[in-house]
Amino acid sequence: MHQKIITRFKSLKEKQLSIDITRGKPDVDQLNLSNELLNIPIPSISEDGADLRNYGEPFGIIEARKLGAELLDAPVANILAGEQSSLLLTYQTVLSNFLFADPVPWKDLENPKFICPVPGFDRHFMMLNDFGIEAVPIPLKSDGIDLNAFEDLLKGDENFVGILCVPKHSNPSGEIYSDKNLEEMFRIGSKYSDKFLFLFDHAYLVHDFLPTPVQKPLWQIATNLNVQDQTVITTSFSKITFGGGGISFMATSGHSLDLIKKVRTTMIICPDKLNQKRHVEFFKDVKSIKVHMQKHAELVRPKFEIAYTYLEKLSDEYGTFSRPTGGYFITYSTARPIATKVVENCKKLGVLITPAGSTFPNNYDPNNSVIRIAPTFVSKDQLSDAMDVFTTSVQLAHHDIDI
Repeated sequence: MHQKIITRFKSLKEKQLSIDITRGKPDVDQLNLSNELLNIPIPSISEDGADLRNYGEPFGIIEARKLGAELLDAPVANILAGEQSSLLLTYQTVLSNFLFADPVPWKDLENPKFICPVPGFDRHFMMLNDFGIEAVPIPLKSDGIDLNAFEDLLKGDENFVGILCVPKHSNPSGEIYSDKNLEEMFRIGSKYSDKFLFLFDHAYLVHDFLPTPVQKPLWQIATNLNVQDQTVITTSFSKITFGGGGISFMATSGHSLDLIKKVRTTMIICPDKLNQKRHVEFFKDVKSIKVHMQKHAELVRPKFEIAYTYLEKLSDEYGTFSRPTGGYFITYSTARPIATKVVENCKKLGVLITPAGSTFPNNYDPNNSVIRIAPTFVSKDQLSDAMDVFTTSVQLAHHDIDI
């Protein structure tokens, strides 16, 4: 057995591969789906008379806000249309509370803390670290957060200011939060404090590539439980059209809406209204967005199937892996505490993987077992090579084979 693994390692080493699957990026064929945006003709005046070439409309043009309202199933009055990514609006939400939260800005709290389901999105942890806000991990279950762990944390500490989630196709393990899980999260968190913030980065809202459980619109659940003033939902077109070249949306209410408007009035003189108009002309409505995302799905799904084919060759002795129905990632969990070694082995063979531990706050995975795989960006042939390297690296690390 060991000699066979060593022989495979040496064969892969001879290929002198150079493959990067660290980030979840669209490939060129996915980007080409939106090329019409590069030349689409648009008027210079919005439907309500605003000059798109000039300053103004700091919260987005009305057409974009209407599209965001349809996408998030929230009233236009509660929608802000911004720039680039859901992460940017998420960051601005944290910033607004850090500076101006009522009754006490988070910067003036002795030890503000956020609850973060794990495995999670590394950039969320980096963001909270920027503000000196402690990210406290809780486990994810198949239908959302571990509600018992959530409630226990809140019972034992008065310093929590919110929870930060990716509620659909969770990054990186792909969970879909059930309506019941979300409802209980809202009930437990709002009982803890009427200032507790439910911050949802809905980055993969329409990114299904297989049949996916239906999830009620978050705004509907929040308003049914009367927690919309404590709820902020962000999403964007970053992985729908162009990375960094899309538009973003936020749904919120009350003091949360007032706070984001306050910081954006100072920070953003106005968004790129021409780009917002381009996207509105390109998509028209949510139906056309879903048709567009079906085209993405036809390109993304085969990549995941390739990855699964290789991962299925590893028995449960080595570990387990997630099978998401959408999003951009697969999570592999090793049976032994060897994730760091697996990533190192991959690097020796010319394949870069997201660093072990990065899906946990402070890059600390207590079990050293979770590895994020991002199969979308590279070609199918490159992905096959990368997965061959990955499975070989898992076997080497599991059996303590050093080469």
